[in-house]
Amino acid sequence: MEAGFSEMRNELQSRDDLWRRIQLECQQLHTELLKVKMYKDMQEIQMKHQSSHVQLPEQLENKNTELLLFAESQECQQEELNKIRNHIYRGEQSHCSEQERMKTEISDLTEELHQKEITIATIMEKASLLERELKMELETKDKLLAKQQLLELQYEVIKSENTHLKEMV
Repeated sequence: MEAGFSEMRNELQSRDDLWRRIQLECQQLHTELLKVKMYKDMQEIQMKHQSSHVQLPEQLENKNTELLLFAESQECQQEELNKIRNHIYRGEQSHCSEQERMKTEISDLTEELHQKEITIATIMEKASLLERELKMELETKDKLLAKQQLLELQYEVIKSENTHLKEMV
């Protein structure tokens, strides 16, 4: 039994060793397969790179043409932008000078209005004073007129008395 057991153990040991060798070989084959795959990928990359080298000068020429067209377009756009800026600047300058002129004109008109208001106030004061003087003069004349009428009435009375006295005399 011990011999059978030992034989089984040896059998298992040899199978285990065989299994490990198979695993090691699988690992090595897997590594080789990765290397082959990497080599193949590298070749594909080189082929693509070589084919792109053939197209590269043509693409480079196309890009140069595009760049030249873009530069010309950009110059035209820059010129147009400068024209627009100059136009806006002139407009702003004109607007500012117009604003200053209007401010000056408004200031002058305000001053003139103020002077006219002062003149009107002075005229109103003079008119009020003249009106008071006229009222006082009218009152004085009314008093004088009343006095004159009273005097005329007294004169008529005295005249009539005088006439009456003359007749009596």
